[in-house]
This record gives sequence, structure tokens and C-alpha cells, in this order.
Amino acid sequence: MKLGLIAGNGRFPFLILEAARAQGLQVAVAAIREETDLEINERAQADAGVTVHWLSLGELSKLIDTFHKEGVTQAVMAGQVKHKQIFSSIRPDWRLAKLLLNLRTRNTDMLLGAVAKVLGDEGIELISSTSFLEPLLAQEGVLTERGPDEEERKNIEYGLGVARAVAGFDIGQTVVVAAQACVAVEAMEGTDAAIERAGMLMRSLEEDEPGEASTLHRHLTVVKVAKPKQDMRFDVPVIGMRTIDAMLKAGATCLSVEAGRTLLFDREALLRRASEEKIAIVAVPRGE
Repeated sequence: MKLGLIAGNGRFPFLILEAARAQGLQVAVAAIREETDLEINERAQADAGVTVHWLSLGELSKLIDTFHKEGVTQAVMAGQVKHKQIFSSIRPDWRLAKLLLNLRTRNTDMLLGAVAKVLGDEGIELISSTSFLEPLLAQEGVLTERGPDEEERKNIEYGLGVARAVAGFDIGQTVVVAAQACVAVEAMEGTDAAIERAGMLMRSLEEDEPGEASTLHRHLTVVKVAKPKQDMRFDVPVIGMRTIDAMLKAGATCLSVEAGRTLLFDREALLRRASEEKIAIVAVPRGE
């Protein structure tokens, strides 16, 4: 069997590629010009079982034709495609334009769900993006040397309610909390940028009120959830080393994710770094 890989940005596509090749599968990569790392070309040059085809975000027909020519009947989406690309200057081909015109809303679930249906109608089944990476899913419990303290637990409890409500509208999957108050909500900019924005806001408060006591002068807690009806074929919550870097820069001390529905990239290194920096990471039971 030849697996189709629709590759976005980040390390996710490379992890899928490595796992699929380890299982002896040939892989046809559809690399998105606006997103995919050029390193994917080097990977293909070093492995005869990998072919790479570059296409634009708007070229849905070319994607289908490419997979048909490669004999692909199953494909996986891996790697982020920035939500703001929905409003970018890409030129959709006739197939994508027709799809966009028929959408009730242009949120991630609606758009990718429609793309998945078009692929399915063309004999290309879109399978779960975690199919090859089950060991990287967060297991329930405290994952770092330090668990959340009392204040952080209160922030998590509050943040889960807010994050799950926001995720239900497919706006974002992350909120940043301090003293049981919402400091930032993720939108199109992504998790790491939302954390950075929260840190900037907290610093601005401290600069505006030097030496003054404030209920918001607390460490930040980051709460990331899956959507209530998370489709594991795409847009799966992911935490990586860049998230830890963003937390350190923002002054965040605790991270909560959902067990079984969040991928931890570079798991051992990530948890080791978090523990060294006294950041608590906990995986809570999934929400319904």
C-alpha cells in the first residue's frame, strides 16, 4: 500500500513519514508550498520509498490527480496549516472554489471536513493523523516531576470550562489563565502566539502599575483542549518544544492538556525540559 501524506508545517509530517516508512509503507507526499519545510525534499532524495509533489493550498484538483497517479487510496493530514490562510491571497481552483461557495462557515472543521468528503468521493480515504503516532498521545496524570499547585489547579478548573466552550465554536483550543481570570484566548494565530500575547499583556500590566498589588500578578496557566467532537483526522492538539519556549518567555508555569487527544512531540526531551524549568504538565480526562 502507498500512503498519501498531506504535509503542513512543523515536525508532524516528518514523524508520520518516519513511522510509515518503518512499517514498510511507500509514501507520496503532497507538500504545501505555503507551509511545508523544504527539508522534505532531502528526505525524499535519501529514500526511494518517498516521493514529493509540491502544490499550492488552492490546488485541490492537483492533489486528487497526484494521489490517483501515485495509486493512493488512503491519506493522512499532518502538520499545521495556519488558520489565517483561509483569508489569504491563495487562488482556489474550480473544485476548491465550488467547495468554499457551499460552506456555511469557513471554520477549520467545516473546511477540512468538506475536503475529506471530496477526497472520499474520489476513492481516497482520509484516516486519523494519529494512526502512526499512538505512543505520543498524552496519558492521563501528572507528566512532569512537579504537579500543579493549588493556585494552578484552580486555574485549570476554570480554564477547562472556558477552553471547551471556545473549542466548541471552533475558534481555538487554548486559553491562558491567571488568578482564575482569562488573559488570552487562542484564535487564528495559534497556541504559541496566544501564550506570547498573554505574556505581553501581563508585562504591560506590571509596567503600568509598578509596585502595585494586582489580582492578575500571578504566574500564567495554559489550558489546551480538543474540540468537543474532535475529528482525529485533522487539527489534533499538539504540544512541542516551541510551546515550552513560549511558556518560559511568557512566564507561564503550568500546562494542562487532554489525555488521549493531545500529541506530545519530542516527548522525553519536552518533559525533561519542563521539569528542569519547574513547569508542571498534567493530562486531564477528556471532556465530552
